Amino acid sequence: MQLLEFIDTEADRKVILKEYRSLLKSCNPTLSKEDRKQVRMAFEMAAEAHKEMRRKSGEPYILHPIAVAKIVAKEIGLGPTAIICALLHDTVEDTELTIDDIKFNFGAKVAEIIDGLTKISSVFDLKSSFQAENFRKLLLTLAKDVRVILIKIADRLHNMRTMDSMPRHKQLKIASETMYLYAPLAHRLGLYAIKSELEDLSMKYTEREVYRDIARKLQQTKRERSRYINEFVKPLNTELERQGFSARIFGRPKSIFSIYNKMKKKNVDFEEVYDLFAIRVVIDSPPHKEKADCWRVYSIVTDYYQPNPQRLRDWISTPKANGYESLHTTVMGPKGRWVEVQIRTERMDEVAERGYAAHWKYKEGSNDIGLDGWLRRIRELLKNPESNALDFMDDFKLNLFTKEIYVFTPNGDLKILPVNATALDFAYEIHTDIGNHCIGAKVNHKLVPISHQLNNGDQVEIITSKKQKPNEDWLNFVITSRARSKIKHSVKELRRKVAMQGKEMLERKFKTLKVDFTHENLHQLVEYFDVNSTLDLYYRIAAKKVNLTEIRALKGPHRNIVLPEDKAKPVEQQIDVDKVKHTIKQNEELLIFGESSKKINYQFAKCCNPIPGDDVFGFITVNGAIKIHRTNCPNAISLMSNYGYRVVKARWTQAEQLAFLTGLKITGLDDVGVMNRITNVISGELRLNIRSISINSTDGIFEGDFMVYVNDTQELERLIARLKELKGISAVARFDVEDNSKG
Repeated sequence: MQLLEFIDTEADRKVILKEYRSLLKSCNPTLSKEDRKQVRMAFEMAAEAHKEMRRKSGEPYILHPIAVAKIVAKEIGLGPTAIICALLHDTVEDTELTIDDIKFNFGAKVAEIIDGLTKISSVFDLKSSFQAENFRKLLLTLAKDVRVILIKIADRLHNMRTMDSMPRHKQLKIASETMYLYAPLAHRLGLYAIKSELEDLSMKYTEREVYRDIARKLQQTKRERSRYINEFVKPLNTELERQGFSARIFGRPKSIFSIYNKMKKKNVDFEEVYDLFAIRVVIDSPPHKEKADCWRVYSIVTDYYQPNPQRLRDWISTPKANGYESLHTTVMGPKGRWVEVQIRTERMDEVAERGYAAHWKYKEGSNDIGLDGWLRRIRELLKNPESNALDFMDDFKLNLFTKEIYVFTPNGDLKILPVNATALDFAYEIHTDIGNHCIGAKVNHKLVPISHQLNNGDQVEIITSKKQKPNEDWLNFVITSRARSKIKHSVKELRRKVAMQGKEMLERKFKTLKVDFTHENLHQLVEYFDVNSTLDLYYRIAAKKVNLTEIRALKGPHRNIVLPEDKAKPVEQQIDVDKVKHTIKQNEELLIFGESSKKINYQFAKCCNPIPGDDVFGFITVNGAIKIHRTNCPNAISLMSNYGYRVVKARWTQAEQLAFLTGLKITGLDDVGVMNRITNVISGELRLNIRSISINSTDGIFEGDFMVYVNDTQELERLIARLKELKGISAVARFDVEDNSKG
């Protein structure tokens, strides 16, 4: 039988076979004959199952599973089981194949992973309104077998690489979800290369102009960077070779996303970001000499280039929680430029690039407290089924991207916590009971409160009392998801016990009034007293925060409750997303200042102050109105990830001559007349109105926040360009007005 004889065209068959052979080259050369046979069977089964399907780009669908399998094999470094699962990952959901078919042909483990992938395939469905709850299901599968999420990350990476043919609103939603969850997950699993690419690709779609601008400038400066790197590494190569090291030294450009973050954080232009690349020194060293050899290389580097003592990071002595090991230093290179140098061994480099897979490959005999501990904590979090799904996701996200500190128990045991963790976080890290009864701590033998923030290297002893109980105030200063989850659970249990007393009081009141204790009557009371639930109602009754004398006796034979008419509250109208969307359906998007916008109530979000020309989207609020946000709004990623079903496409039509408020942060030399020059440009030359000016000056440098009214982004860009031309001005940047509104 000819391979792929069921594929209709010869052209399709050729391209599919070419990609399949490329996959086989990517597979570990140590694959056994049986493994290769199983991979081929999975490929043929997937190719036949998907034979009628094509991607949005028009290419045969089977090319997607092959590409995902290549990422799994080559970029993550997983074995045959994961490769087989990657090839088959869409079959159960999209074709006639069943889990039983998979199990019969490939065994229980492959079937379990495929089942996990199928169950989470709807986690980020564009129409889904239960994103947070689905995310919990995703983590359940992660806790069972990490390969499920690794294949899912590979799937998302390939989708992001091939998203150009998707409609704009889908690009925005998928890119936002990727930035919100997939990039942090890749980071936490140690997949640094994939994490950086996911961030860059997300930015490519959410901030298209900025992305293109930085990418173009990186390309233009590539030759100059290469010359500088060659000049920097030349003496190091010579000395390392002289001292008998087998080493690779190369420059790695920083990701576009990290460069953009630095530009925003430092409020500087691209040209002023000095560390556009890092020099990496990778040495071949046996396990027992790794640490000593890395420090020897550090000594060689600092013999040639002066180090910055504030910028030394030793992740060899104490690796990061996800297994990352490296020695980072920043040194003064040629031409007075600071250069980051990363020193690591071949093993460390593989762990840094491939994360989980390489970590496990080298794990035997290592003291691993990282990924195992993290997965254990996920399992514990998932055991609490009562926590609100959105709260759960927020708590979990808190600990995905955090930097770590290393603290010790009185016995010298090491615990890894996020930066800014408190003594109470540490207590919960040891045991739930110790956290629940914590009344204080001794940090380095000094008594401190439970809210005390810990520092690297602290030794912590927890003090407990059986009389102590958790309370909601604790949530204001703990930061680990474990501590937050345990406190919420304990507080909820305490509230439930108190609430049961309130329930008995309400039942007695109903009995006195001869009123039935029915769901309808309880619901009426919940609405009347404006509480969230019956449990909340019972708790408030027990806490004497609800006056039961307001409940009147029944009327008529129905044994229903009667409430005072002047205080009775109408049930709040539920948001009707479909109705709002139907209003703008004919145009398929909200045209701001156009016909469709006249039929619907919309406002401009204060969190990002969009102006005509900005890339925007509409978000349906709880009262059925629409708020217009910029796609790079601080809240956009969260809104599109958690409430994608409430997002509508929006674009500007020819704007009426309206003025929109925007903020400009201007930095420069605080010399005589600088303010006059700035205001002359804004009000005199460009005839724009200034609403407010706020100026701070330190050591001869001023920083001013100017709130200005403009008509559109073109006018704003003209203003920024003109201000940058002024003598003494070092930076001009638009900023978002601080506002915590999410709607």
